[in-house]
Parts: sequence; structure tokens; C-alpha cells
Amino acid sequence: MAWIQDKELTFWERLGSRVIRAGPMPRHIAFIMDGNRRFAEKLKMKTLEGHSHGFAKLTELTGWCLKLGIREVTVYAFSIENFKRSKEEVDGLMELARKMFTRLLEEQITLEKHGLCVRMPGDLTLLPQDIQELIAKIELATSQYNLCFLNICLAYTSRDEINHAVQELAWGVEQGLLQPSDVSESLIDKCLYTYKSPHPDILIRTSGEVRLSDFLLWQTSYTSLAFQPALWPEYSFWNLWKAILWYQVNHSALQKARDVYLAERKWQQLENDKAQVTEKLKQEGSPLRDPQARQLLLQDCRAKREERIQDFLQALERKRGDFLEKLVSASA
Repeated sequence: MAWIQDKELTFWERLGSRVIRAGPMPRHIAFIMDGNRRFAEKLKMKTLEGHSHGFAKLTELTGWCLKLGIREVTVYAFSIENFKRSKEEVDGLMELARKMFTRLLEEQITLEKHGLCVRMPGDLTLLPQDIQELIAKIELATSQYNLCFLNICLAYTSRDEINHAVQELAWGVEQGLLQPSDVSESLIDKCLYTYKSPHPDILIRTSGEVRLSDFLLWQTSYTSLAFQPALWPEYSFWNLWKAILWYQVNHSALQKARDVYLAERKWQQLENDKAQVTEKLKQEGSPLRDPQARQLLLQDCRAKREERIQDFLQALERKRGDFLEKLVSASA
């Protein structure tokens, strides 16, 4: 099965598409693909067959999103908690991943045609070595594409992601690239597994469950949440349509809340900068009320911080790139 099902929409689906595209459209939608096992149980099939049907639904969903102009999709494919399932199921899922990722590498022409960049956020070191190598090949092979993006979260939980980001910041301080005062919410955001993606506009969970299960907790403060009863393999174009419509109904309120938050964060950063300047002037014995000295020092403080942050982020990107390159070399 191809990774992108490019099937034509029905007449009613095309009509529905035109209706919702008249309103504000999401750029990025995230999915908790829940219900594969219940689907298998419902149809009296093996659990792994349910997961295979779930993969088929993902390829269909990717096609819908491309037709609707949604540039980015993130899916929760395998949680770190899923390693606690039976050995038979975990081994079966890993084998399914091998087959699907191998197929993905064979579809370079299709991926290039759609400009699809594939990323796999998560702690890849928890996965079997050969799957790590396949992931590295996929990410490097599609890294130059930028028309649309598919993020498949593997060996992922949000708590692990935030912990990993803190470790990256600690590494930056240890290497002398950062000062402790450089750490901020925006810098933590740039150290997450999902650092290249905007925060999702919509998060959808299927199967009727109404919890986030440790998925994108950091990224979804101002995201429209949709909990839908359909089991993931049974998910339809109209389920997606309803979630987008609900997002449009709440778009203004979400945007307003996001704008207020960003303004508060900007104000807080300014106050922190002013406090640093005041402390520095005290240490130097300079007049605290000299506005020109304060302004020059404030500008210098910001410029040096930005330079340190950019150097740190470049070093972090090289570190991540080296990790993928080593995996590819190991498979040669």
C-alpha cells in the first residue's frame, strides 16, 4: 500500500471541502490514532491486523489533508508506554514498522512529487537498531522537501520530550554555549523533538477516549481539542470535516488567547532583561537612573543573548545531524 492514497474525493466530499475552506483552515493537525485493537476485536481479527488497518487509514488521511491544503500532520504512532504491552504485540508492531518504512524509502518519486518531508519525533534509541537506521535514512532522504510534513511520533511521550529538552539545555550550559539566564520558554520550545513544527491548531483523539495520554502536552495549550467516537481504522473524511468546523467556530477565541499569552511572554522577557541591566549597573557602580546607559546596556544584553542562543541552536542541529548520519553509516 502506498504511503499517500491519492484517491479522488466524492461529490459530497468535494462540496464539504469547499464549505470549510471558506473559513480559517488549520495548518497543522495532530492525531492520537486510538482504537486499532478494539477495531480488531470488533471484527474478530488478530490485533496486528487492526494495526495494519490503522496504517492504511493513515495513508488515506494523508491524502485528505493534502487535498484540503493542510500542510502538516502529526500522529501518535507508538508511545514509550506501549513497550509495556505483550512481547508478541510489540514485536509485531516493530515488524510492521520495518515493512512500512522500507516501503516508504521505495516511494521517493511520490514523496518528491508532493514535497513530503517525513520526521519521526521521539527517543529513537529505544527502538531496534535496524529501525533506527531506516528512520535515519527516511529523515535524511526527505529533509529537503518542504511543501508538506508528516511527523510520526515513535517511542514518544511528552514528559520524555520535555526531559530531553532540559538535558539539551544543560548540555548547552556545560559546553559554555549558554548562560543559565538564557533559558526561557521559547528556548525550551526549540529543544523539543518537534522543534521544527508549529504547534498544532487541532488535536484529534479517536475511539471516544477523552485524555491526551502524554502526547504534545507542551504544544497544545492553545490548540482546539476534538475527542471523536470513531475507532481509528473507521475514521472518515466527515470526522475530519467536523473537527475542522469545530476549530473554525472557536478560532477567534483561540487566536485571542494565544495573542495575549505571547504579549505577556514578551513583556516578561523585557522585565527580565531590565532586571539583568539593573544588576549589572549596580556591579559597575554606574548611575542607575542614566537612561542612555540603561538603553545601551539593554541592547547589548539582548544582542549577546541572541548570539549565544543562535550558536547553541546551530551546535544542537549539528549534534542531531551527526546522530542520523552515524546511523546511516552503520547500515552501509
